Amino acid sequence: MAAAGLAPPLGGGSKMAGDAVELGRVVEALELLLGRPMGPGADGAPLRLEALRGNVAMLEERLRGEPGWAALRGLRAAVLGRAPALAAGAEDEAEPAWAAACAVLALLLCLKERLAALSAAPTAPAAAPGAAPPPAADTLSAGQGRAVRRALQAAVGLGLAPYLPPGVGQRLGLPAPPPSPGAVRGARLRAATAALVELAQHPVLGVPLLAQHLGLLLAGLCLLGHGPAVHCEGLSEAERAQSREALQHVLDRVYQPLAVRELLILQGGPKSWTPLARSPAWLRRLCGQLLSERLMRPNGLQAVVRGIMEGTGGELGGTDAEAAAVDWRKCDAVAKILASCPQQCLSLEDYYKHVCPQILDLLHIQDKLTARQFQRVATTTLLTMAKEHPQLAEKHLLQPLLTPLLRCSDAAEIAEEDLSAGTVLVTEAEFSSCVEDVFKVECVIWSPLLCLCPSSSPCQEVLLWFLEKSERETSLSVLEGCVGLASSVHRLHPQCCFRVGSEGGVAVAVEEPTSDEDEALYQKVSLEQCHVESLVELLSHCQQSGLAGDFFIHCLKALTHVAAEDEAVASCGAVAGCSLLELEQHSARQRRKLLVLQLVATLCESVSDTVFTNIAQVEEFVAVTLQRACISLARGHGAAVEAQTLSMAMGLVAAMLGGAVQLKSSDFAVLKRLLPLLEEVSCTHPDPVIQELAADLRIAICTHGAFSTETVDTAAESVLGKKLGPGRTEAGTAPYQSPGAGGALPQHGHGCSHPSAPRESEEQTVHGEPSAVGPAAAPSAESSASAQLHELLLSAYDPQVPVRAAALRSLSSLIMQRDPKALQIQEKILQVFLENVQHEDSFVYLSAIQGAALLSSEYPEQILPVLLARYGRPVQGTEDTAAAVTRMKLGEVLMRVTRALGDMVVKHREPLIHAFLRGARNPDSTLRASSLSNLGELCQRLGFQLGSVIHEVSSCLMAIAKTDPEAEVRRAAVHVVVLLLQGLSKKATEVLQDVLRDLYRLLKHVVAAEPDGAAVLHAQLALEELDTAVRSILFPPQVLEKKIVVLP
Repeated sequence: MAAAGLAPPLGGGSKMAGDAVELGRVVEALELLLGRPMGPGADGAPLRLEALRGNVAMLEERLRGEPGWAALRGLRAAVLGRAPALAAGAEDEAEPAWAAACAVLALLLCLKERLAALSAAPTAPAAAPGAAPPPAADTLSAGQGRAVRRALQAAVGLGLAPYLPPGVGQRLGLPAPPPSPGAVRGARLRAATAALVELAQHPVLGVPLLAQHLGLLLAGLCLLGHGPAVHCEGLSEAERAQSREALQHVLDRVYQPLAVRELLILQGGPKSWTPLARSPAWLRRLCGQLLSERLMRPNGLQAVVRGIMEGTGGELGGTDAEAAAVDWRKCDAVAKILASCPQQCLSLEDYYKHVCPQILDLLHIQDKLTARQFQRVATTTLLTMAKEHPQLAEKHLLQPLLTPLLRCSDAAEIAEEDLSAGTVLVTEAEFSSCVEDVFKVECVIWSPLLCLCPSSSPCQEVLLWFLEKSERETSLSVLEGCVGLASSVHRLHPQCCFRVGSEGGVAVAVEEPTSDEDEALYQKVSLEQCHVESLVELLSHCQQSGLAGDFFIHCLKALTHVAAEDEAVASCGAVAGCSLLELEQHSARQRRKLLVLQLVATLCESVSDTVFTNIAQVEEFVAVTLQRACISLARGHGAAVEAQTLSMAMGLVAAMLGGAVQLKSSDFAVLKRLLPLLEEVSCTHPDPVIQELAADLRIAICTHGAFSTETVDTAAESVLGKKLGPGRTEAGTAPYQSPGAGGALPQHGHGCSHPSAPRESEEQTVHGEPSAVGPAAAPSAESSASAQLHELLLSAYDPQVPVRAAALRSLSSLIMQRDPKALQIQEKILQVFLENVQHEDSFVYLSAIQGAALLSSEYPEQILPVLLARYGRPVQGTEDTAAAVTRMKLGEVLMRVTRALGDMVVKHREPLIHAFLRGARNPDSTLRASSLSNLGELCQRLGFQLGSVIHEVSSCLMAIAKTDPEAEVRRAAVHVVVLLLQGLSKKATEVLQDVLRDLYRLLKHVVAAEPDGAAVLHAQLALEELDTAVRSILFPPQVLEKKIVVLP
């Protein structure tokens, strides 16, 4: 051992002496020397030199005079005989501090000898069979442990710390180095470190020593072994070599994160970080070298990460560790340290080869609290390495990370013996671990992963992240590769397939070859169809970002190219006399054509009508359609593009110009790209209707919608499914009218054959002023508003679902804007809403529910009684399914009103609660559950304002929870209790004090006797809420606060 050279163990004579010394006698001598602490928290009290001098004299007197201390006197003499520096220091009366330190170290060495002798003795048998074994003979009691810790602190504080130069292991509060010669300081430092290293070899003494004083011990060993000669005068080279060996021995033995942290402290930081002297250059270099050695050890990277994060973010696993994981700056600092190659390493590749597997191991930490911190560090390190040295990072990080996926890709070279049917190439555990690791570091995902992962939540998240964060061209290319339209990504090996694992995961195995050609063709077509459907499902989550719309347009462009290629192939004649290469190329083109057609068809069926998110995408879609039409027309095949498709595409433009969206100047700049194509269609298409529509659209785009013909309006109405309202002319032309035009421009609009012209002319004729201008136009505007409101009321009964829903939402908007015309007929509007609530289409009845709730929240005094009466009255005296559904919809209206009223709902407390209680007695089980759910939310919002109705509510809940035959109703009753306790929180015991016992018994009954698992879960949640409320009252949190009292 390295420490043996510093302080070899005592011989056999001392061991015999140690056998005769009682363990308690040595501890008593330590307490006599240091003085007994005044209280339980006085272990770290400072020692006075005068008291130490007196204690040393008292100890010497007792060792000489009392017979019971003779054995300890002999053992101490043997110890000091082997350590002459300590013996000389113990007799030096000129330096009381050093003399006390030598005395303490001598007694600690005696204690170490006695503990070694006790541990070598045979263990006593157990007192009785089955009883716990007795403690080891060298076990210290709690009081003895405190005395040993005080002795170690005194030994380090008096014998080691004062002889360290400034900047070497200094701590705040430690004494300054004494003004003694360099040779004396070096000899004393060596004597103290030798004794402490020998003490550290014993586990009982080494644990508290290394846990509390490792930094100072390392500082002393660094100074003795590597420090400048001026601080080591009088030491031979052999002694310095022994110190270096002891340093390595201590670093190898101690807990590695602790060693890393202490080395970082010794190394120090910038001068502004600490008020102490900065570490000297030689010590900083030495600590850097030692830290690099810690890093290059097995599992050294984890030790370095733990040491750094423990030193900066608190203990791992606590709240400080979570805060450190959130602080990306600390993770960046650790990543830069780990990504930098130390000077001791032979080459950068050797360093990456050694460290990268340990970085990947950080992703597999099982502890949930520490895993977040380690994964963040690993991800940041991986990114840093990938940016600085991408080739080495790909070789040593990315490829090992993706090894299970790359092993089964079409680019992998699989041995012949591994291609036998049923051979598992990637096990379930390997595949799951790979996917989880990639999900953790999804920032560095690359293309080969995309077509290899089956549908699962982590894979989907990774794919969506990649598609959203990549450049749009890259995302489109990857999506093409996923369905086989491009070779931008690797696919699964043709002889491999995914299989369900025994634990619910996925494994990759070699599939059995199929001899039947029809079966093989069917499997191939089914696999391609599965790829297309999976891709469409993935795109359904990318509509908001616009990726789905861009890919749909990209497929339409590919369809245009396919049509052009077919035309070129047809012009070349038959392929009968072609070579084999040409036949393969022709087959590949045909396969691509079928894939494009299949993909476009699936996208048209599956992607919703909200696939386009901006005007530019609509313009590109229309441009692709027009371009296909122009290509077909130029080749004399006018029927290639159906007239209906072309009309639909131009109808989209007409709808945008007709007010479906609010167009800006930048939007018209985008639409102007269609002008050349529209002009070509208007000149070459054989259908006169399409010619006229294209020409009119071109004029409308050029005039920014100021000029709109009947053809454009008709096309817009066919797309929107409804007529453009009377305000369309004003909305379309107002931005382009002159302020002084007055009423002349609307007459110009009538000349353009606008659909609203006859209605407006009729209104003006009724008022007797067909061409009124100036102030006389006000009655016309008022009548126009009334006509628009009347049209909305009529549209609310339109058989077309979109028209009816749009009218209901427009009425709701008028109520929100407090339109005076709408407020005058609020009863009629309420009747419209209530009748539409009974509609079977969700688009209609949800719009009606929203409108009724909005109207009721604006005028609760007038509307809420009507809703309560409708909710409580059965339809025609019967209780059929349709009536129950309607009442549930009215319950949703009432709950929206409750949320909108907020604290004002207390005014309507009784009628609302009674209505829901009556609903809880309905024969329909679904309505009973709905009424209880509404009751629970209402009670949660009322909180302290429940009042005396709590008795009625509790009685109803207990009766239903115990006697109702339907499980969903009992479940809803228990859920009401949960909501009630959550709403009251800590005040539940005050508000529910009269019924709290009954509710508690109800919950216990449900937990014990309820067969429905969901109801039991709700009851357990309610009991937890109740337990939390009661504990907060019985054990209130202690708040420490300062109070300043001014005395008179």
